[in-house]
Order: sequence, then C-alpha cells, then structure tokens
Amino acid sequence: MQRYFVPRDQMDQQRVRISGDDARHIQKVMRMKVSDQIECADNQGEAFLCAIEHFEDDLVYATVLQKLTTNPELPIHVTIVQGIPKAEKFDTIVQKGTECGADRFIPFQANRSIALWKKGKQEKKLTRLRKICKEAAEQSHRLLVPEIYDPMTLDQLITYGDQFTYKMVAFEETAKVGAQSGFPTLIKKMSKDDPLLAVIGPEGGITTEEAAQLQEHGFVLCGLGPRILRTETAALYLLSAVSYHFELLHGEVDE
Repeated sequence: MQRYFVPRDQMDQQRVRISGDDARHIQKVMRMKVSDQIECADNQGEAFLCAIEHFEDDLVYATVLQKLTTNPELPIHVTIVQGIPKAEKFDTIVQKGTECGADRFIPFQANRSIALWKKGKQEKKLTRLRKICKEAAEQSHRLLVPEIYDPMTLDQLITYGDQFTYKMVAFEETAKVGAQSGFPTLIKKMSKDDPLLAVIGPEGGITTEEAAQLQEHGFVLCGLGPRILRTETAALYLLSAVSYHFELLHGEVDE
C-alpha cells in the first residue's frame, strides 16, 4: 500500500488533506479513485490507514480509518556521516540507507573527497537528497523521514560529535590488520534509543591523520569485516549489521 508523508497541520484524527506532488502522484500516477486506501504518516512517529474521500482541484481529501501501530524504525538512532563521494553515489547511499533505517545523513568534506560541493550548488544538491530521502521513507513504510544536514568539515564534525556517547569511524587500515572487535563491542554497549554517530570515508577512505584526530576525540576506529567495501556499500553494511544485532538476533534491545 502506498504511504505518503503529510504535514501535521494537514491532518487530524478524522481527516487528511494532501497537496502538492503527493496529490498529483495519487491522481496522475497512481490513478486512485474514491474509497481507495492509502497510508498517511505525519513524520512525527504516527501513521494512519486512510480512505480517499474526494478530489478537489489539486487536493486529495481522505478519511482516517485507523491508527497504525507497527513501528519499523531501528531501535537505535544511527547518523551516517558520509565522506562526499563522486558523481551520483550519494543519491544511492541516501536512498538505500533510508530503506535500511538511518536516522540522518551528514555530508563530510573529507581530505580524499574528490567532489566539492560549491556553495552555489549545495542547496540544490541537498534539496534533491531530501526528496530522495522522503520517497525512500515512503517506499519502505518508515514513520520518519531522515534528516539531511549541511556538509561539515572535520573540525565541525568533531564539535558535533561531542554530544554523542557512541561514535565510530569505519577505518580501512583497522580492517586490514584484522582488528574486527571495535564495532560489535560498541553496539553491544548500546540500549534502545541510544544515538550512534558513524563516519564513513569517501573513495580512498579516511586518511590516517583524520582517523587519529577523530580517535583523539572519542571516536572508535572500526573495521567492517575482512573485505574492503566501496564507500557506497559501507553505510548499508553497517546499518544491516545494526538491524541484525538489535532486531533479528535479539528481537529487541534492553530498555
């Protein structure tokens, strides 16, 4: 069933008003009719099963049938700090990372980032990523659309990381020497609703100097298995491992 994110001021316990691109999608792409059912989420943690009531110009009105109780969100809140990669790889990372349960994404202007987000084009890129994020959250029936932050430098990232108890860096050199205990040891310490800040490098990875600075400020250097992953694969691997540990292996995390 199709899910749409609707601003809270356009819905209440009885009725939903859908406008903009979503209303056009319902009418022009899905070609829905009166009484067809959809799901509407408010991006604040609640979702409702609704039935289309009527169409009015470019608006779609729906009646709330019932509140949905399934919670598809990861038990912990994972922020992916992604070294800015080349071309359209960030689109894939955001799309698939949203499907896998990421809470937010932070572009990171790392030393080895070849792509540079110039100020004049930055907002356009962020707008595109936020649209991809919303569509992926709808497709995967999330309750929340992950946030996309403005790009950060290393110094900004270190300052931002001060608010996190659990923070890690996917560091290729750690994987090469066979030290694989950092990541599983870290997540075993975590409980429900804890936030995790995870840094992933661009093509070529995090430099030794960047890793040392992050480690000095409490980031744990972690390998992600014995194989060297592409930058667009690492976040998905990490999120999948988190899901396995908290959702599949144990069923739930400790309160």
